[in-house]
Amino acid sequence: MKTRITELFGIQHPIIQGGMHYVGLAELAAAVSNAGGLGIITGLTQKTPELLAKEIARCREMTDKPFGVNLTFLPTVSSPDYPGYIQAIIDGGVKAVETAGNNPQKWMPLLKEHGIKVIHKCTSVRHALKAEAIGCDAVSVDGFECGGHPGEDDIPNFILLPRAAEELKIPFVASGGMADGRSLVAALALGAEGMNMGTRFIATKEAPVHENVKKAIVAASELDTRLVMRPLRNTERVLNNAAVERLLEKEKSLGANLKFEDIIEEVAGVYPRIMQSGDMDAGAWSCGMVAGLIHDVPSCQELIDRIMGEADQLIRQRLAGMAG
Repeated sequence: MKTRITELFGIQHPIIQGGMHYVGLAELAAAVSNAGGLGIITGLTQKTPELLAKEIARCREMTDKPFGVNLTFLPTVSSPDYPGYIQAIIDGGVKAVETAGNNPQKWMPLLKEHGIKVIHKCTSVRHALKAEAIGCDAVSVDGFECGGHPGEDDIPNFILLPRAAEELKIPFVASGGMADGRSLVAALALGAEGMNMGTRFIATKEAPVHENVKKAIVAASELDTRLVMRPLRNTERVLNNAAVERLLEKEKSLGANLKFEDIIEEVAGVYPRIMQSGDMDAGAWSCGMVAGLIHDVPSCQELIDRIMGEADQLIRQRLAGMAG
């Protein structure tokens, strides 16, 4: 399948694996890229630029296909060494960067100078237009269904994607609620040029996470996610568990007096305990409503082949048949 996204990133299929903390390691990124998609290493999971350089090198040993690095720009007092991370990306010959969080404008000239294509993650049309204006090559339009941070507008993809198509000139991919060939065809119909999957790629053989995490996603329904940190205007969609129930109870009891410090135990530094050790009640972890559509743990090759086969059949048979 050829779209503006496959052309932009030099990939076979218009499927991108989004950056995910303690999930986007070389094993997963390489597997997705080898299957014809665009695999993404999560930059800030690596504690230092030197470690990111090693992870990029490790990915290079596992694939000769294009892959990218996710760089999330955090509004923190003690900022990560972003110049160092970007230098590691440049030195590693990576030609695709997925940016998220704060506006990446400050870093765009350096990335562009080295021929790096930038796709920015946006939860609203206004943010997508800003990304276009500062020179991003593409955007990932993230609907309210998504795992992680859906923004504060609560617009689902059935509205957000066609609105983005009305406004944007640069290509965009649909993110949030994407799982299969139906998702891809629907995203294309709504104006996207491909799709970004996060939660679906956690439930794959190559995802370097504990089996408990994969089992939890397969067992979950579309009703099992919760929105946390809404009162702090830092909303995150997570899979429900004991820690999330505690967190929501604190939000309810403290009301307008809630501070981040009150919930730090449930949200800070929990990813290694969950993703690596399989402690499923250690804290709140990002998961999309799409868990309801995830019923197995295939390899990345099996998953992407299946998605493209379903998409082809839907377009050529079901939809073409209706048109005829």
